[in-house]
Amino acid sequence: MIVYRRQGSSGCGGCLLIGALILLAMGGAPLLLNVMGFLLASGLFTILALIAIFRFFIYYARRQAKLYERSQTESHNLFVFLLVRILVRIAQLDGTITKAEIGTITNFFRSHLRYTQSQLYWVKDLINEATTATEPLEGLLAEFKSRFAYEPRLILLELVYQVLFTNERVRDEELAVLQRIADYLDIAPYDHQTIRARYMARSREGAAREERYYEILGLSPGATFEEIKAAYRKLSMQYHPDKVNHLGEEFRRVAEEKMKELNEAYQFLKKKFGQ
Repeated sequence: MIVYRRQGSSGCGGCLLIGALILLAMGGAPLLLNVMGFLLASGLFTILALIAIFRFFIYYARRQAKLYERSQTESHNLFVFLLVRILVRIAQLDGTITKAEIGTITNFFRSHLRYTQSQLYWVKDLINEATTATEPLEGLLAEFKSRFAYEPRLILLELVYQVLFTNERVRDEELAVLQRIADYLDIAPYDHQTIRARYMARSREGAAREERYYEILGLSPGATFEEIKAAYRKLSMQYHPDKVNHLGEEFRRVAEEKMKELNEAYQFLKKKFGQ
């Protein structure tokens, strides 16, 4: 079983202060003033001061990240932990992971999940750990499936699609990986096709608005209104924000955005059928 461990200490943010206290203890204020005078005269004081400020900023940001991590539920932290590891493992399928791929994952958390800089420090630590971990993609997916119900598994697949489709072009091999993920997570073919069709439609320039709305609901143009209504009700239940409330605010927002998309599609097609 894969175990999530909270991140370790973020290190010292006041090393210069500690050094000053040591000098005071050894020789009192005269020794401290002599050392500071030497550093100031040699120009090192400014450099060290800038380093101290930078280290303090890093220390403060990491401390805030630690407080954020501790404020979240175990389900939330485990979800993010496994999501990061799965994304990293997908990037490593060709044998390596590039800075650009790490940047894509980090930017996804910044742009799509609206993570703050402090939260991103936590994510970057998780990414660094994931790059040296050895568990296979299948093991991660099996762990995710054993820990989470069907609705969070849909959200995970949705998020993986979002990350891969930030690229200008998604390769056939990547689409095959997405199919493997859906299979391992036991996502129903209809539900997977609904997600895939929507992202494939986004990647096609000039796709008709009405066609996209059908694809959002997992339907083909020509579906009856009864089929549209049934698809809308099913997807609304699966993506209801309350189903993923325990995962945290950012994943609730993912579900809310999905619901807005479903509602927009349903209202358009409902109006088309004069309902």
